Amino acid sequence: MTTPPEGRRNSSTASGPDEAAIEAAEEQLSLLWRRSRAASYQFARTVHPDLEPAAYGLLAILFNDGPMRLTDLAANIGVGKPSVSRQIAFLEKIGLVRKQDDPQDGRAQMIHLTDKGQEQIKASQNARKKALDDRLSSWPSSDVREFARLLRKFSEEIDES
Repeated sequence: MTTPPEGRRNSSTASGPDEAAIEAAEEQLSLLWRRSRAASYQFARTVHPDLEPAAYGLLAILFNDGPMRLTDLAANIGVGKPSVSRQIAFLEKIGLVRKQDDPQDGRAQMIHLTDKGQEQIKASQNARKKALDDRLSSWPSSDVREFARLLRKFSEEIDES
């Protein structure tokens, strides 16, 4: 009987899954991220031909969470204010967002979606939902619920690290 190289586990233990399971999960997660980035690029282009996926993400945050300050928007996605400022300037230029004075602090501004921005992001999100519905339509509901549960669990692990 051969023993695995030091540091490698071949079977699940009380301390967690074996290395082969982790490698398989990592491979599938990498594939999912690549496909997700490609899909985000395509969905961003449905909003505007020059829209970057990062700016699309900002629109989605504003759609879901409502108006916010630039600094809060940057903190929400974990990037620097200059990067978000550049994206917001582009979104403002193409009429998807507008800045308004913050009623709480006249020195600050709140970023709002325009009516056009709301319409564009809602249509895009509906298309994303339909694409997901199409991909999961043959799955039993129990599998979809389990998939959602596992994704939530994984997301929570990421948030805690």
